[in-house]
Amino acid sequence: MSTGVKLPAASARLARSAALSDDVSRLKYVSGAREEALRKLGIECVEDLLLHVPRRYLDFTRAYSIEQAPLGEVYTVIATVDRVTEKRPRPRMVVTEVSLVDQTGVLQVAFFKQPWISQQLSRGDRLAVMGKVEFSYGFKQMASPHFEKLDAASVSGTVLPVHPVRDGISQAWMRRIVSGALEQVADFCDPLPARLRAKRGLMSLSRSYRSLHFPVAMPQRELARKRLSYEEVYYLQLALRLRGNAGLLGVRPFKHRVGSHVDALIEHLPFKLSEEQQLAVDQILEDMTNGGSVMNRLLLGDVGTGKTAVASVALASVADSSSQACVMAPTGVLAQQYAVKCGPLLEQAEISWALLTGSTTQEERARILDGLRSGSIDVLFGTHAVLGEDVSFKLLSLVVIDEQHRFGVGQRNALRSKGPGADLLVMTATPIPRTLALSVYGDLDTSIIRHRPVEGAGVATKVLDEANRDIAYGAIRDALEQGRQAYVICPLVAEKEDDSELEDVPALERDDDGRVVAPPLRSVEKDIEALRIAYRGKRVEALHGRMSSKEKDRIISEFRSGDIDILVSTTVVEVGVDVPNATVMLIENGERFGLATLHQLRGRVGRGKLSGSCYVMCALKRKRGRRSPAIDRLEALESTTDGFALAEMDLRLRHEGEILGLRQHGGVSLRFVDLDDDADLIEWAHADAIETLRYAPSLDSVATLPIRHRVIDRYGDIFKEVSGG
Repeated sequence: MSTGVKLPAASARLARSAALSDDVSRLKYVSGAREEALRKLGIECVEDLLLHVPRRYLDFTRAYSIEQAPLGEVYTVIATVDRVTEKRPRPRMVVTEVSLVDQTGVLQVAFFKQPWISQQLSRGDRLAVMGKVEFSYGFKQMASPHFEKLDAASVSGTVLPVHPVRDGISQAWMRRIVSGALEQVADFCDPLPARLRAKRGLMSLSRSYRSLHFPVAMPQRELARKRLSYEEVYYLQLALRLRGNAGLLGVRPFKHRVGSHVDALIEHLPFKLSEEQQLAVDQILEDMTNGGSVMNRLLLGDVGTGKTAVASVALASVADSSSQACVMAPTGVLAQQYAVKCGPLLEQAEISWALLTGSTTQEERARILDGLRSGSIDVLFGTHAVLGEDVSFKLLSLVVIDEQHRFGVGQRNALRSKGPGADLLVMTATPIPRTLALSVYGDLDTSIIRHRPVEGAGVATKVLDEANRDIAYGAIRDALEQGRQAYVICPLVAEKEDDSELEDVPALERDDDGRVVAPPLRSVEKDIEALRIAYRGKRVEALHGRMSSKEKDRIISEFRSGDIDILVSTTVVEVGVDVPNATVMLIENGERFGLATLHQLRGRVGRGKLSGSCYVMCALKRKRGRRSPAIDRLEALESTTDGFALAEMDLRLRHEGEILGLRQHGGVSLRFVDLDDDADLIEWAHADAIETLRYAPSLDSVATLPIRHRVIDRYGDIFKEVSGG
């Protein structure tokens, strides 16, 4: 029965916005082999297609005739194929030579190890080639340029996109399909408010998609990337902060106090807090005492910068507030080290503490659990053991997590659940650039300590090849004769293993023939045999992750006491092993570690009054005229001991996809943003996300619902981490 009420049709812009999620098969020109090819490229819906970014562009605004093309610069030349020949100067080497002509001259183009090119090109084809123009043997030449066969419609614009394609879809068809999709969705609704876009000078999303695929000039493409980069980080910041707040909605924050325990602990510190340490303490105590919100703070500091002292002040505030704190470390060794370093300080400030690890006896464990429930224990140090269901607190108000990247978000939240409203302080000794910190730890406010409050004797680093191994062995021998100790670090435990379990592993390099360069990896089990022969009469022992916690604790204790002369280990000593008498370190296969890991490892020596030496073995050789990222990293390691400077270098060399941390944050992948170049943009997105959540804490207002949908669509995996789904 009709009510006589006529409902208005949905607006055309809303309909076009909805079309972004349409299946790709609904697009013009998409069916059969082309549909199959698109799906193999990971393109399932219209927006997937619009985010299928051209891998490069042929810029006809920089196109020259052969005669006019400047030497030594990268330009585009449009010419006609005159001749295609194949040469084989040596076995397994195929050179395809293409002679291009126009009305002004001849350009010789050479393609190496690409024999299929001779099947693709024929005399008379129109070709656009982009590369560096050189002059040799009387002709202008290009070596292995980007190229594109042109049809009559190809040069209708000034910039031609070159998309990633595969069998079943050509470049020409990809351009037609993308163009049709852009026409179909046109000026759809933008999830970012106009006010925010105007504030940051951002394109609309619909215009940025068009400019990304078919820019009138390359600067327009960069403006499109800027818009997409901004929203990528903005949505990520929102997702991380929503995740951080997920368990805090409706929870009453705990308001800490600062009193006699804090004063006593600072008074008993063996050194005066540096300006950076004092600033970090002030920021942490301000968060803990404001009572308006729960603290979520990251304390980021290089090796030896005194993060433990700063954390101890926070622990003392807990005692002043008649509550409790829990410090969780990734290994028993590190948890014990906290107990050894912090325990005496806490006792001097009349703060009770206990240590709980997997090797704690049942009798001691029962005593500790009773003390936590009664409140007689103020501070608990421990490993994953503190997550046990039987571990409960009378009033847990502060959670401290060391080496945050070694724990999952679920573990962090499991510990926080033992004290609803508890403040959170996470720490890491892995220096990372601020842009990366904002991207990976966007849900945390950051305090940074860059400099050591008490300078150690320092460490000198030297990169060696196999021919100079005796230099490192000689340094170890000299150290042992002086009563010192040494580390030898291997990537593997056993020789038969591969690198699948290694962390912070840079991409493998390739030789001139395109083959992977993978020097053999050395192992603890193999090296320890050779070292026991080379240093007869000295005690050489192994340490690795396959040992039981009890066995590892025993080895570390004996190394610390001086009973072990040489410790042959995997990277388990990267954090938590502090033996001032160890003055020499030899790192095997240095080319297979990232800068962060190498810097952390060498931080084990030169920590006290005795200077340290670190020798890094590299199986790769630098070739004239060719850059080696691995050797670049190792040269950077030699050049500075500043962990933050190294982190910036690592970011420039490897970019975010390979940097330590992202793999531990499922779903985080930055496709458009450049963490090295886009620092201002990342700061904007961080500030704007905080402002947005002040306005709508759950993004559930009418104005922010489109943003909420985009956040969940883009970074839904982050929320699954919270729920365990």
